[in-house]
Amino acid sequence: MKCVGVYGSSGFGREIMPVIRSMYLEDSADFCFIDDSAANGNNVLSFESFVGLPHEEKSVTIAIANSEVREKLDKKCRDFGIKIADVRAKNSLVLDDVQLGEGSVLCGFTHLTSTIRIGRHFHANIYSYVAHDCVIGDFVTFAPGVKCNGNVHIEDHAYIGTGAILKQGTPDKPLRIGRGAIVGMGAVVTKDVPANTTVIGNPARAMG
Repeated sequence: MKCVGVYGSSGFGREIMPVIRSMYLEDSADFCFIDDSAANGNNVLSFESFVGLPHEEKSVTIAIANSEVREKLDKKCRDFGIKIADVRAKNSLVLDDVQLGEGSVLCGFTHLTSTIRIGRHFHANIYSYVAHDCVIGDFVTFAPGVKCNGNVHIEDHAYIGTGAILKQGTPDKPLRIGRGAIVGMGAVVTKDVPANTTVIGNPARAMG
């Protein structure tokens, strides 16, 4: 018997739970939320309670927006031998030569085109796309409606806000979003964004 846990019982977790259930329609599986701060013993369990379940196979997807927390929870699951689950909406589209690290979440109407390299625990929220020849690191988050055009390189822990547009780079000069950078809602990024920098506006400029 399988049990699939969604780590995080707030908004995003509740959005992807139906997607996960639809992935296991032909399997006999149980589902629950895991939330150490909101455990109620019913459908929301603490991590320790989840680990103690009698199921032969247990796996977890981490539905936490904060990428630093996501990384810590990933390590916690690994330390306890819990498998990391991928999430794929049935209407998401993944085309040729796309490599995705484990723990990725592709929500409804997301689209990955071709020749793309993506690291671990990538979150692509509804209506986001990644075009050709992009390289994306670990624990990167796309909010809804992100448009990531071709030849863009995004480093670990970057956050791309709702409706942001990342201009297409070139093979010899890809557009770069640095580690831990934040691209604000609706920003239009036409130039490289340094690490740990927040940019907003059209064209996007550093805050402050």
